[in-house]
Amino acid sequence: MKKVLVLGGGFAGVDAATHLRKRGYDVTLVSDRDYFYIYPTSIWVPTGEASFDDVKVSLEELRDAHGFTLLVDGVETIEAKANRVTLASGKVIDDYDYLVVALGAHKMKHPGIEHTLSICGDPRESLRIKERIDALVAKGSGKVAFGFGGNPKDTSAVRGGPGFELFFNLHELLKKKGIRDRFELTFFAPMPKPGARMGDQALSMMDTMFERADLNKHFGKKIKRFEEDGVVFEDDSKLDSDFTMFIPAGDGHGVIKASDLPTNEAGFVAINDYSEVVIDGEVSNVYAAGDVAALEGPEWRAKQGHVAEVMSKNIAFNIAARDAGKAERKGYQEHLNILCVMDTGTGAGFVFRDDKKAFMMPMPVLGHWMKKGWGWYCRNTKLGKIPRMPGL
Repeated sequence: MKKVLVLGGGFAGVDAATHLRKRGYDVTLVSDRDYFYIYPTSIWVPTGEASFDDVKVSLEELRDAHGFTLLVDGVETIEAKANRVTLASGKVIDDYDYLVVALGAHKMKHPGIEHTLSICGDPRESLRIKERIDALVAKGSGKVAFGFGGNPKDTSAVRGGPGFELFFNLHELLKKKGIRDRFELTFFAPMPKPGARMGDQALSMMDTMFERADLNKHFGKKIKRFEEDGVVFEDDSKLDSDFTMFIPAGDGHGVIKASDLPTNEAGFVAINDYSEVVIDGEVSNVYAAGDVAALEGPEWRAKQGHVAEVMSKNIAFNIAARDAGKAERKGYQEHLNILCVMDTGTGAGFVFRDDKKAFMMPMPVLGHWMKKGWGWYCRNTKLGKIPRMPGL
């Protein structure tokens, strides 16, 4: 039985391990935390609508359900040409036949970033955000700034959706408590039209939502630095804030940048359409999926969980086809699209974009519960308790 080493316990890593086990491979999954985190539903942890445990799944449970070997450890170095991975504990793994890299991304580091918290960073930051929100609610008033940034070296590494979702959920929480009028809520981003990758209709609808909810916008100015009490922009203007939530753009993972793997300018692993890594002109035994990989495609492309899942499923197929001596391969680019249910606290907007169309469809009330239902679906399909619906 051939051995596959999977690095990373997120959407890409867990799905790679699961699909490879279904194809009969001996799989070892390495993760630096002992749980799989459902980031899309973590937006409700800061507002108290979900607990931290609600949005995580034990990797031990996933191991038991699918039969892979689990190592809870960090990755120290990757030496692809030497077929060797060294873990943070000092353990060296060099007996694998294939390596699947799914480590995710690191984040851009703005000056003063320590004065912010991110809903897309370390999972436990969601609890710290909750503490800050609870403190402001107890105070009864305040100025709050939410935003996200971009990476000029890789436009696919932006993740603004969760910021918008948490922003609207905070607005609804303050309304329910009867103190919304005592808070100044501002969303900021360095690009003139944040969310433009979703399409013109979505942008127009977002503008309407901001106006109706009396939410402030601060767009089109580059961020110079963060301070304890606000955000300073390139023209030295300042957005005052009692609490700043900021989602930095993704950046190449430090382990990848220090490895001998080929990367793009931003430090993401260079792959072909089949998620294969080509080293010295030859297809190697290394594959990459999810945020760690350099996605090729249209300017609006975005790194999302469902794209990572497609890549991982294809990797399992491609490895099995390779071992069977078959020429057929499956690629990820034909599946590139933007797909999300953007929760607003009381409803949602269904967002979709591909090469042919782009739209945002409002879903009052129902949309909120659809996203709740998706969280349950995600957990239980990962554990193999219910079958996965085709295309999802």
